Amino acid sequence: MKKRYDFTWLKNIIKQKRGWYIISVSAAILGVFFAMAPYFIIGNIMVNLLEGVKDYSIYLNLCLVIMIAWLSRILFHNISTFISHKITFEMLADIRKNLCEKLYKLPLGYVKDIPSGSLKNIIVERVDSMEITLAHMIPELTANILGPVCIVIYLFFLDWRMALASLITVPVGIIAYMGMFKNMDERYNNTIVKTKVLNDTAVEYINGIEVIKVFGKAQSSYDKFVLAAKEGADCFIEWMRECIRYSATAMSLLPATLVGILPIGVYLYNKGSLLGSVFVLIIILSFGIVAPLITCSAFAEDLAKVGTIMSEISSVMEEKDMERPKNFERKLVNANVELRAVRFGYHKKEVLHGIDMKIDDGNVVALVGPSGSGKSTIAKLIAGLWDTGEGNILIGGVNTKEIPLDVQNKFIAYVSQDNYLFDLSIRENIRLGNPKASDKEVEEIAKKSGCHDFIMNLSDGYETVVGGAGGHLSGGERQRISIARAMLKDAKLIILDEATAYTDPENEALIQSAVAKLSQNKTMIVIAHRLSTIKDVDKIYVINDGKVEAANTHEELLKSSKLYKDMWEAHIEVKDRA
Repeated sequence: MKKRYDFTWLKNIIKQKRGWYIISVSAAILGVFFAMAPYFIIGNIMVNLLEGVKDYSIYLNLCLVIMIAWLSRILFHNISTFISHKITFEMLADIRKNLCEKLYKLPLGYVKDIPSGSLKNIIVERVDSMEITLAHMIPELTANILGPVCIVIYLFFLDWRMALASLITVPVGIIAYMGMFKNMDERYNNTIVKTKVLNDTAVEYINGIEVIKVFGKAQSSYDKFVLAAKEGADCFIEWMRECIRYSATAMSLLPATLVGILPIGVYLYNKGSLLGSVFVLIIILSFGIVAPLITCSAFAEDLAKVGTIMSEISSVMEEKDMERPKNFERKLVNANVELRAVRFGYHKKEVLHGIDMKIDDGNVVALVGPSGSGKSTIAKLIAGLWDTGEGNILIGGVNTKEIPLDVQNKFIAYVSQDNYLFDLSIRENIRLGNPKASDKEVEEIAKKSGCHDFIMNLSDGYETVVGGAGGHLSGGERQRISIARAMLKDAKLIILDEATAYTDPENEALIQSAVAKLSQNKTMIVIAHRLSTIKDVDKIYVINDGKVEAANTHEELLKSSKLYKDMWEAHIEVKDRA
């Protein structure tokens, strides 16, 4: 059964612009009125000529009226289009903001499960696809339907038989045009799927170009991209090939109003039941019926697509948010952290099995264990990137599900081994930790974090632009910038998830020393594979297969935990070899 989507969020956005839409539609209607006026005036000119009127001032005045009507049509059309585009681009911006805000509220797992190319496609291309519908169809479709209706009504007023004759080809043309919408949903969904695959393949190819070159996979990877590009093009070509017959038939028949008017009009004129002047007037007016309808037909495809586009956007908007309140009356007075019987899973596979953990305010604790044991998952849950499946996490004695995301994010500084840097200067990337920080404060925190020296050796110092995702810097440099950014945030709870993974031993010691100074009187949770860097913390939690296997100081764990002892001895052996 096809899911029905609730577009309340979109209706609310449109409702805010309702007044401007009314003005735009009104201007469009006036534009069509002035566009139709010349047909009536030309008809009047022809009637006067047939009746032998030789007062050329009359014709001159009528021509001036035609010119004024045409200029008025251009004026009101431009007013309508300007207003509709202005409010539409404002609406598209609002929709994008809503999507971005929605992603902020969603669990990290949902965002990571969707390829970045697909999300980019929804937020950029799909939202842009709504521009024609919102900017053009609402005002112009209304106006262009009204114009032909007025002409047809007038034709019935002149002669109902000729009015019917002018419409003979319209039903046939519409039926032919409707043939283009056969299997419309299936075809359009196919283009969306193939376009997504192309976007994802392109992003994968570009992001993986280094690995492709190193391992000699250029040809196979390029072939995959070429195949995706070909399928992306073929689905559109096949669709157009299916539609071309219907389109050609419709475009040939719809404008052919004279097919019915000329033979029937001549017959009625010869019988004396139709005046020649009326016949000529009807011929001229009939040309004004189809042009606006053809303009409307251009929107028919967009109207058919809009349901699919909105459904795709709604599929993101209607995902379940993390359970967080909007308001928070309480205050987090300390950075105690407590996990009570926490369970969590990815795609219905449980990876944490009843975690109990307590971290006192101001303490430094470490999470250690084999790869895949659940350490980073615990850190992400505490940082508010996911909701727990079962159990509760308390920060400062308050359940995280009762803390708004904004409040929790301000309270916590989270640094992982893959921290993202924006394509901004180093100064602005660090300042993201505290947008109100002065240049001096940014540089002070960089010095304390051990970043200042390498920053000053760069071409533009603090003004050096780091490139997309920080690509102009090394992995270690990106991590040090990320740590400086987290330190500038001055949060009460600091989480370092393999935050020194890419640094060499010399810089790691420098960073550890800086972090130790900056984290005084703060609660810190550290995840590290290099056990020598965390042996002096207040408590070490040994995580194994999603459970807390042991928890104590370094010295006590060497005595009581075989897993920890084995990990320590393996670490020391590797360190000695180095």
